[in-house]
Amino acid sequence: MTELWNHVSYWMMEASFMGNHAWQWAALLGTILGAFIVGKVISYVLLLQAKRMDAIENRWHLLSALAKSLARPISLGMLAAGLSLSRMFMTLAFSDGENAIDLNPYWQSACSVLAVLAVSWFIYRLVDVVELLLQKMTQRTQTALDDQLVPLVRKTLRVFIVILAGIFMAQNVFHWNIGAILTGLGIGGLAFALAAKDMLSNLFGSLAIFASRPFAMGDRITINGQTGNVTEVGFRCTRLLTLIGHTVTIPNGVVANATIENVSTRTFLKRVLDIGVTYNTPPAKLKEAITIVEEMFAARTAELSGKNPARVYFTDFNADNLNIQIIYWFDSAEWWDYYAFNHAFNMELLERFNEAGLEFAFPTQTVYVENATADTSQPS
Repeated sequence: MTELWNHVSYWMMEASFMGNHAWQWAALLGTILGAFIVGKVISYVLLLQAKRMDAIENRWHLLSALAKSLARPISLGMLAAGLSLSRMFMTLAFSDGENAIDLNPYWQSACSVLAVLAVSWFIYRLVDVVELLLQKMTQRTQTALDDQLVPLVRKTLRVFIVILAGIFMAQNVFHWNIGAILTGLGIGGLAFALAAKDMLSNLFGSLAIFASRPFAMGDRITINGQTGNVTEVGFRCTRLLTLIGHTVTIPNGVVANATIENVSTRTFLKRVLDIGVTYNTPPAKLKEAITIVEEMFAARTAELSGKNPARVYFTDFNADNLNIQIIYWFDSAEWWDYYAFNHAFNMELLERFNEAGLEFAFPTQTVYVENATADTSQPS
């Protein structure tokens, strides 16, 4: 046993590969494995604490989100730290007999890449904390459009972080000349800008929508002849669910420049009703008809708008009737309540006009034939 141990010890100290003895490679493996295990343990503890904080109270949710954001990237960060630590015992500059080989720049680059990826991943996950803060802020407002803004901000921040991390890594780790690269891509960038014109138009359109807030989520609106409820406002388009169940997608560039009719913001519903009575109706009966409508208004003051008094007038001598125009404002924006009110109003109007002997007119045509005496005398 002692002899075997001596052989192993001799081999570990004397055997070499790429300028490093076997014990150095074993130490590298142990360092990487140890760093990985430590990272996993820390990640497990952070996730466990986050789960416990989620179960306690709402006030711990931010700390829970922070712990979750750090839990995954910590393993990658520990791996970068382990590789950096291994430089203390690894020989990275050696000779293969013919050429001198220096692995220090490559090793340093690998450690830097892992460290930048770990930090970028942490910041990327940290967007969840920002999202949670924005959600708390939007919950204090009455409009639901702010809630739709939260995922847009989250996506924008994450794309920005990825781009920034890529530029930082290219310039500081790989030492690329970003300015020269961007200059070389000038013509291609111009072509891309022209191709992305509509995309940018829709993006700025979405920003205009969130800034001016012409509607909220769930509102019924009319845009370019399309009427429906707003179901989604994204980076590129706004989606409406029409009354017949179809989904209509409208680019935000169009929405920002269109005339928007927000049906949901109305506080009342107006009705104009024309009633035609026959031409043989006496003036007294016509006055009675107007009185009947006024009495019906008086009985419904709780359901009619007080700001806009109901009106009834004898307005026109039409070709086939005497026109009575009825105008009232229903004091609610509920469409089906409005329909029920109109139904009850129409039924009572019909009953009372029939009781009063008032005849509704319908298109008629009277032909007057002149009776002339024919000359039937015969010439002599």
